[in-house]
Amino acid sequence: MTIALTEVTAGTAAASDIILDRLMSLHPKIIDLTLERMERLLAALGHPERDLPPVIHIAGTNGKGSTQAMIRAGMEAAGKRVHAYTSPHLARFHERIRVAGELISEAELSALLEECERVNAGVPITFFEITTCAAFLAFARTPADALLLEVGLGGRLDATNVVEKPALTVITPVSLDHQQYLGETVAEIAGEKAGILKRGTPCVVGPQTPEGLAVIEARAARLAAPLLVHGQHWHAREEAGRLVFQDETGLLDLPRPNLPGPHQIDNAGAAVMALRHLGFGEAACEAAVTHAFWPARMQRLRRGPLAESAPQAELWLDGGHNPAGGEAVAATLAQMPPRPTYLICGMLNTKDIGGYLRPLATHARQLHAVSIPGAEATLPADATRDAAIAAGMVATTAASVAAALAAIVAEDPRARVLICGSLYLAGSILRDNG
Repeated sequence: MTIALTEVTAGTAAASDIILDRLMSLHPKIIDLTLERMERLLAALGHPERDLPPVIHIAGTNGKGSTQAMIRAGMEAAGKRVHAYTSPHLARFHERIRVAGELISEAELSALLEECERVNAGVPITFFEITTCAAFLAFARTPADALLLEVGLGGRLDATNVVEKPALTVITPVSLDHQQYLGETVAEIAGEKAGILKRGTPCVVGPQTPEGLAVIEARAARLAAPLLVHGQHWHAREEAGRLVFQDETGLLDLPRPNLPGPHQIDNAGAAVMALRHLGFGEAACEAAVTHAFWPARMQRLRRGPLAESAPQAELWLDGGHNPAGGEAVAATLAQMPPRPTYLICGMLNTKDIGGYLRPLATHARQLHAVSIPGAEATLPADATRDAAIAAGMVATTAASVAAALAAIVAEDPRARVLICGSLYLAGSILRDNG
């Protein structure tokens, strides 16, 4: 898969944009899973990965970002200084690196990237690997109470998996995605995710399929890594508009998560379990579910040119892009008040578009297919339209998201409109409408 520069850097051509552009050329592949290049460069940089605050390492197919955001909200409400690392970004690369609660500054990012580039000395290394090294430098040099470290892809061979002894690991639900890198079955993919497990380190495990859980449990047994498993050691459910959480130490009656969608109940449960295990109390757990913000996950768009062009419409944005993501969006739409719903969809050509769209077919009056601006790996709009028709939808194409929205509100000014299918599409929307 090739990613255009506009997907890697956004906004004006700051110094970091220019450096990031150069770093893209250091390896012929965007993704090449191995730890050897990371270990080489980290050693040359003085092993910053060995000088980090306590690490909570998070892997999974879906829900990593939301779960991380909730854990961070809970920790920060308790007065802790928290680093956070996530990918991909949506509008600006800086979103990936949060240092002691704040997005990394342009000056610090540029300096760290240049340092890593200089020390690497032109040796092949992927973009994600060298930028992860820069993040580790930032995290090692600024005091904090914890680092929330999100896996980029998989786990076992992901660039983040160089931390020898995290304080806690978390594995959110595992499903099919990135099969070309991680395996063709849920069991194979779960094996890659379970690669973040470390000897003796506890792991919070979100809801899993039986085959996925079996793989995680087998690896944990080999490493003597205690598991805190959904449905066994902790439970989370919605009851009377509240989140009821229960583990082996007791029950919490919490507000419903402010992040929309029934799937956020399970994500919140994993976050609360992580916080409880780390010694945080009920106030932190409540803040986790009420204060978290995670963009492009059923995010309501209320400002910007798109919102202004359709003042009576209800605009939403979601970056889910695999079958489980489609199911989560469908479940969220099913819980919303009835309203004619239209989809504006753009996807990458590496994704299972049929698997994503089929759960949405019964919830959408019509789909408008678009190509993702600036994305070389975009699925052409007509291919997305054809896949939508095959999934049982009424579908057409549009030259852009703005054109699609204009066509929708011309027919139904009060429509509910969901822009969906890709984080890259979501990023392009947030750059202009965030």
